[in-house]
Amino acid sequence: MTDKALQYFDTAGFQQDLLKWYDENKRDLPWRKSQDPYKIWVSEIMLQQTKVDTVIPYFHRFMEQFPTVYELADADPQDVLKAWEGLGYYSRARNLQNAVREVVAEYGGKVPDTPRELGSLKGIGPYTKGAILSIAYNKPEPAVDGNVMRVFSRVLKIEEDIAQQRTKKLFDTYVREVISEEDPSSFNQAIMDLGSSICTPKSPACLLCPVQEYCIAFAEGMEESLPIKSKAKKQKPKAYVVLLIKNDKSEYVIEKRSDKGLLADLWQFPMVPIDEVGWDHVGNWVNDEYGLDIKINAKKGNLKHVFSHIIWQLEIYEAETQQQELTDERLLLVEKDGLERYPFPVSHQKMMSYIK
Repeated sequence: MTDKALQYFDTAGFQQDLLKWYDENKRDLPWRKSQDPYKIWVSEIMLQQTKVDTVIPYFHRFMEQFPTVYELADADPQDVLKAWEGLGYYSRARNLQNAVREVVAEYGGKVPDTPRELGSLKGIGPYTKGAILSIAYNKPEPAVDGNVMRVFSRVLKIEEDIAQQRTKKLFDTYVREVISEEDPSSFNQAIMDLGSSICTPKSPACLLCPVQEYCIAFAEGMEESLPIKSKAKKQKPKAYVVLLIKNDKSEYVIEKRSDKGLLADLWQFPMVPIDEVGWDHVGNWVNDEYGLDIKINAKKGNLKHVFSHIIWQLEIYEAETQQQELTDERLLLVEKDGLERYPFPVSHQKMMSYIK
């Protein structure tokens, strides 16, 4: 695909047929009920790496708890993480709150409407910037995500590896040329809907596609071989022992993760790499980094949790301690009924079934 080929592309016809289809078939999504840039911002951050059906109830609850930038800016970060609990990719929530605080402090609570100012906020990359500017402010800015790259790789027969950053910039250039100047908000959302419902990764419904006549890949029978994407690196397995430690007051030991890195600032049951673990002959904890006197009672189960780059393989044990106070500042003793107040990653939420 070259710029010369784009000169012969029927941009006006493509826009007209796409927008007509969108007007008749657009999804009824809660963040589409207004053009509030804050709501659109929250929805776009939630939708990163997450399915629409999963996001909808989270979006409703989040908006009830933090209806404007001011409530989110003033919120306790632990409350924000708790509201995000189960969505994963928790850095999204931390970055969102930090950026919202900047909006309140630097822009009087108004979400910026220029590419430079909006793009300078924490957690707002090229896609999110384009989505907010086009959907909320109706500016003809590209919003290039996986759906958009898939649609345009087929329509324009782009045979470049979409995993490469330079290819993403190429799509940005093409979308900027093709986007509707009159209704960029609907145009970008139409491409997203088309990619999720018709121009799907496998078995695209080309016979139902409103822009089929403009699609070079369909004309050449290449729709199933595009887009081209190099395989991601294989996930590395990591094995841990997790301890469900209870004292005689039925309080459980929980640990706050570091404020940096994976699952930062979330809470978990104490976990140690399995190759650093040892027990003596009566099941007492031998290699103890927490300053706890622990006795292992029974194995409760195994759990596998898959991240984008690693796989946790967890062995879960029930344990007990006589201690009523803890010396490690990372740890807390919490009554069973109080555990729900703390934000846990999904893998550790699942372990709650062993103690209830």
